[in-house]
Order: sequence, then C-alpha cells, then structure tokens
Amino acid sequence: MEFSDAIDAKHRAMIEAQPVFFVATAAASGRINLSPKGYDAFRILGPNRVAYLDLGGSGNETHAHALANGRITVMFCNWQQPALILRLYGAVTPVLPQDGGWDALAAHFTLMPGTRQIFDIEVDSVQTSCGWGVPVMELDHERKTLLKAHANSEPEQWASKMSSRTSSIDGLPTRATDRYIEGEFPPGLE
Repeated sequence: MEFSDAIDAKHRAMIEAQPVFFVATAAASGRINLSPKGYDAFRILGPNRVAYLDLGGSGNETHAHALANGRITVMFCNWQQPALILRLYGAVTPVLPQDGGWDALAAHFTLMPGTRQIFDIEVDSVQTSCGWGVPVMELDHERKTLLKAHANSEPEQWASKMSSRTSSIDGLPTRATDRYIEGEFPPGLE
C-alpha cells in the first residue's frame, strides 16, 4: 500500500482507463453510501482536483453527505493488468446548474440527459494497493437505460421529480436541482 499527496501521471493513466468507479460518502451517523458510476463522467482537473458528472437516479445521498461533512472516497479498480486498486480521498462540493461555478465545471464534460449536478473534489490523498482479489474483466458495453429514461422524460416532470428530492434516506437535507439539463448522448450511446 502506498500513499501520495497528489495524482501523478501513472495514477492518471490508470484512472482514465477505467470504465467504472465507485463513490463512498457518509455522515456522522446513518447509512454509508456507496455508488457505482459509469459513462464518460469522470475528469482529472489537476493533481489535487477531480470532478464527476452526476445523473439523476434513485436518490441523492452523495449530495446530502457532502453538505453534512464533505468527506468522500473515490475508488477505481484496474480490471486489466496490472492488478491495482486506487483510492482518492478528499473533500467534495456539489455544484448544481444554478450555482455560480457551474459553467466552468460543465465545460469539462459532455452533458448527458438527466445531468443533475457535478461533484467537485479536492483530493488530499491518493492510495494505491494491490488488486489481486479483483477479477480481470472486459467491458461489454455501457447500459443506455438511464440516459434513455432521462431523454424521454418531459422537462417539467423531471424538474418536479428532482425538486422533490430534498432529503436523503436518513433525512439529511439536499439542495434540489431546479433546471433540466438535456445534454447529448456520449459517442457510442446514441
């Protein structure tokens, strides 16, 4: 196991090669949230800054935990060789479409149907460890279901649904997204 203070070129190469990542957050009490993320939604913005695009889904736990204490861990598994796990530890800030920093962050992404927010993460530690217990796997394809569901929803219905999500499953507050982001399908997902 190795720790470093910043993302280096080897870390970047490993991160950029992965089709999926996992996000873990927790408040002082209640449930721990662990969410898988796919699509082309993760960006390295600097040696100590990353961000990921968040689509509306079943809940908004990451946002609630970010408001509660801001702690986050992002984990990548190298599904190919060499066996490797990489974790980014840091502080997360949710940035919504109505926020002042939205345009600058959104410029790093292709917005997708259902884009709800961007999580901006200040990385304070990078940890790598062996991934010997993780299988070697190939990506078959991304699922289109979530993007299609958002693309086929009416903007008013989507906005109403998202604006009703003002608390986590443990009752922690979140800030509602008040704008519908249509976006485009990423290449290969049209």
